[in-house]
Amino acid sequence: MSKLVEQLTDEQSTELKRQMSIYSQGVQDIIPIEELEEKVAKSIIENRPLKIKLGLDPSAPDVHLGHTVVLNKIRQFQDNGHTIQLIIGDFTGKIGDPTGKSVARKQLTDEEVKHNAKTYFEQFGKIVDMEKVELHYNSIWLSKLNFEDVIQLAGKITVARLLERDDFEERIAFGKPISLHEFFYPLMQGYDSVQLECDIELGGTDQHFNILMGRHFQEKFGKEKQVAILMPLLEGLDGVEKMSKSKKNYIGIDESPQEMYGKAMSIPDELMNKYFELVTDLPSEQIQTIKEELKAGTLHPRDAKMLLGKTIVRMYHGEDLAEQAEQHFISVFQQGLIPDEIPVVKWEGKTEINVIDLLVELNMLNSKSEARRMIENRGVRINGEKIEDPQLPISIVDDLTIQVGKRKFVKVKI
Repeated sequence: MSKLVEQLTDEQSTELKRQMSIYSQGVQDIIPIEELEEKVAKSIIENRPLKIKLGLDPSAPDVHLGHTVVLNKIRQFQDNGHTIQLIIGDFTGKIGDPTGKSVARKQLTDEEVKHNAKTYFEQFGKIVDMEKVELHYNSIWLSKLNFEDVIQLAGKITVARLLERDDFEERIAFGKPISLHEFFYPLMQGYDSVQLECDIELGGTDQHFNILMGRHFQEKFGKEKQVAILMPLLEGLDGVEKMSKSKKNYIGIDESPQEMYGKAMSIPDELMNKYFELVTDLPSEQIQTIKEELKAGTLHPRDAKMLLGKTIVRMYHGEDLAEQAEQHFISVFQQGLIPDEIPVVKWEGKTEINVIDLLVELNMLNSKSEARRMIENRGVRINGEKIEDPQLPISIVDDLTIQVGKRKFVKVKI
């Protein structure tokens, strides 16, 4: 125990333990945890909020549950009165973070950065109180650096240290090019922490190298070093790949309540504990009870998943719409009923058509081969009847209802 922590009164010590318990929940790593305890203790003694940094390069503005893992942790610090420093990388975004990339990132224009940043603000407001967030654009200080400043900054880090990045090592091993400007990305991200004198920086485990650059440069500039809090990456609905829109394994926080709930019900059972812990606002005691009951077999995975889906919808759409989404799921998917409101398509084609051609014509599936596979997997219903013959001719009549998979419906009007 440090001398600072020893100075705490019993009441302050209890508060320190409470905050540390919250900040430690669900994290992958805290570097170093002793310094986090020191910083929180000092904040309590001096009644001074800590500066919590989250840097964003607005290159993909559609926020999904994977992004909320870090945002939920940010909200916990905000709830305890600490200051959130949200940095929009309008300067670094023009270079692009090379993390996890086998080729150089596309450089963004000013217009793209501003548009994407605006989208971020609107979506982040569903999770954190944006009125209490310090908003910074790193072009304010980075654009003022002259060439001599950049040379001096580069002189505070070795090439060997930069080459420790996994993505750079991999590209070198496979003979793929690395542009010189990409080396400057972690330098600039580290310099952001110097300028704002951040106490803590949060990010996913894939940001490990970039966040430690903040500690490195703060030390080189004679500043107090920030603590790195690294959050796990959230696997998507496939249970394998990191949640990503490009992988089509995501739940977007702007999606409709029914779509959000339906996707949540497809989360693999083995990932439910992780989702409860990282993307919901349920109390830690309730989450622990859920884990124990699932392990003991006293809570059915289906019931746990319904609670998970309802909680996620409630967080972004409210209690009433969460209840409606659950009832919709029960009536449509558990009881096999057709929903009351489904898309209507005006039909102007043949009066009789092969079922495969019908599915493609209605844009319910992208190709004939995909339609064939869906039929063979017993995933197509017409007027509630399961279709098993890919060659089946379909007579087009008014109010013909086609269902593909669990969530895709179309009603045909002549």
